Amino acid sequence: MTVEELTRPSAPVQAAYSYCEAVTGQQARNFAYGIRLLPADKRQAMSALYAFSRRVDDIGDGTLAPEEKHERLEGTRALLDRVRKGDVAEDDTDPVAVALADSARRFPIPLEGLDELIDGVLMDVRGATYRTWDDLKVYCRCVAGAIGRLSLGVFGTQPGAADAERAAEYADTLGLALQLTNILRDVREDAGNGRTYLPAEDLARFGCQDGFGSATPPPGADFAGLVHFEVRRARALFAEGYRLLPMLDRRSGACVAAMAGIYRRLLDRIERDPGAVLRGRVSLPGPEKAYVAVRGLSGLDARHIARSTVRRRA
Repeated sequence: MTVEELTRPSAPVQAAYSYCEAVTGQQARNFAYGIRLLPADKRQAMSALYAFSRRVDDIGDGTLAPEEKHERLEGTRALLDRVRKGDVAEDDTDPVAVALADSARRFPIPLEGLDELIDGVLMDVRGATYRTWDDLKVYCRCVAGAIGRLSLGVFGTQPGAADAERAAEYADTLGLALQLTNILRDVREDAGNGRTYLPAEDLARFGCQDGFGSATPPPGADFAGLVHFEVRRARALFAEGYRLLPMLDRRSGACVAAMAGIYRRLLDRIERDPGAVLRGRVSLPGPEKAYVAVRGLSGLDARHIARSTVRRRA
């Protein structure tokens, strides 16, 4: 029997992974474009992480009363505790728990990152708002930076990689860049759901404190100035977070480069036409996402970023 056969998931576990991969493909197209570049075991683990995270997000975004959301989120935390303690059997009826438990056995995944995700969604349930960027960073680190650190547990770093002790920091920062891009893209949708994420001091600075309830900016507001200000912040986060790429193996680096590349192109579109985020959802067509994925797999983005990092340090 080969090593591959010995380490292949059992039929129940494979079925659980198939369920998680189906959820990922249906619910997270940008994410799915990136993880398809990974080998099967890492792709399955990333799908398990996504499926658990999706469950948490769906509770937070659903129509239940806040008290019931809180109860269900804490129930999800209890499930995570079972995974952490190794109390999930292969024949458990919850495929997400089965897949996540198997992934945690295969990879050094810091499962406390999923606790942070639950904490972040509880902030949404409580209707938290953010006065400053430092305040918003706490939320972003919970819902996105933690996902970066969880993913790094699956990817690992290459032996001898320079600055590897900072890999988790860079993964966290890249998560912040992705989340801030999400916040800009979804500013109208979030306003419709009664949520405002951008810092209150930034909104006041650009005269946007009245919110984003219509397809046009508030009267007298410098909405374009606000968007360009936040785009510059996101670009700085991307530049710092991209230092992670040279530390990863080729396919893991390709995965990260593809996902981050899609969001950077979204950021480019938002920068060119700030008002587009008030008129509808800004997205990339499938062929453009595929092009970004090919660039990631070819290593073009990773090599370019590595050269840029060396020049900045020189």
